[in-house]
Amino acid sequence: MALAILVTAAIVMTIKLAVKRNRPEGEWGGIYRSTDPHSFPSGHAARAAMLAVVAIGLGPAWFAVTLIVWAPFVALARVSMGLHYLSDVAAGVLLGVLLGVGIGLFFW
Repeated sequence: MALAILVTAAIVMTIKLAVKRNRPEGEWGGIYRSTDPHSFPSGHAARAAMLAVVAIGLGPAWFAVTLIVWAPFVALARVSMGLHYLSDVAAGVLLGVLLGVGIGLFFW
């Protein structure tokens, strides 16, 4: 799981540095705005979705269900706090699912 998180973070940061989309205007998340001013794709959404998909293959079932329920709330929280656009989290979730399947195929 730790390796999967690091791989996901590296890919997200590479995309963020290539796209350089600014975060929405707002007051929340000062630490994110100063250390990571780019918003596309959402790293939180990508990691949450990736962990949920990986958990499906690694089990136990209750843990996978918990993460599948939790992941969309993480993504929506990023939008509601004004740190991401909806398209940022949608791209993050898609990226996380794809990475989760890829990581799962490698380890399952």
